[in-house]
Amino acid sequence: MKPRIAIFSLTGCEGCSLAILELEDQLLDLLGAVDIVNFREGMTDRAWDIDIGFVDGAVSTPEDEKEVRHFREHCKVLVAIGSCACLGGINTLKHYQGATGPKGRGAIGENGSDAYRRYVYGDKAEWFPTTEARPISAVVKVDYELPGCPMVKEEFLAFVTSLLAGRTFKLPDFAVCVECKKRGTLCLYEKGILCLGPVTRAGCNAICPAFGSKCEGCRGIVSKEALVAAGINLREQYNVELQEVLDDLRLYGAYQEADLP
Repeated sequence: MKPRIAIFSLTGCEGCSLAILELEDQLLDLLGAVDIVNFREGMTDRAWDIDIGFVDGAVSTPEDEKEVRHFREHCKVLVAIGSCACLGGINTLKHYQGATGPKGRGAIGENGSDAYRRYVYGDKAEWFPTTEARPISAVVKVDYELPGCPMVKEEFLAFVTSLLAGRTFKLPDFAVCVECKKRGTLCLYEKGILCLGPVTRAGCNAICPAFGSKCEGCRGIVSKEALVAAGINLREQYNVELQEVLDDLRLYGAYQEADLP
């Protein structure tokens, strides 16, 4: 019997789900090895006996929290895909709208009537329940993570292939800078551009710097140690302070004040 796979979405753009569909011919090959039994973007049928469940999007509403617990209950293996599911993603930017908390971070009021909902929905804010935006690992146990915005579709394919073959899959444990050097891309710091490549986990083939756009940390940091070391190096070599790097890391939720210096 072929493994049964499902792809789910919470709060997000569902770009990671679309990345799976963009595999096209490779997806057809994959369908020869697995059964996709639940996938809103690609089919109407639904089943809940699932071997491997993939989830994109962040937990950002009470309904998200309810749904991700349901996914966990029905999936033998649960995989977070994309920045929103792995880091909280751009959904976490709402924490800084009308911020009043420590380090400029806003707080959700007891009645849910917070600054960012009022900013978006005005006097209809109470119509839309919300919670603090979080990665799904903050709510349920996650077995694997495939970060990125969107998730790297080739990495998804490699992950599924490894899992089906019984091999261990590991994300790269080095920074995007390594991939830049392999591609022969000129370091953006030499152009005076603050880039998060020195602290961000590789695996994207440094596609943004290769086309002249700075790395924005959508795959999360390599490690806390790498972040601190890079901060020292950037200050000494390019006169860039670590706080500037941390501020930029907020874009995709890679900077969580509780976890990082």
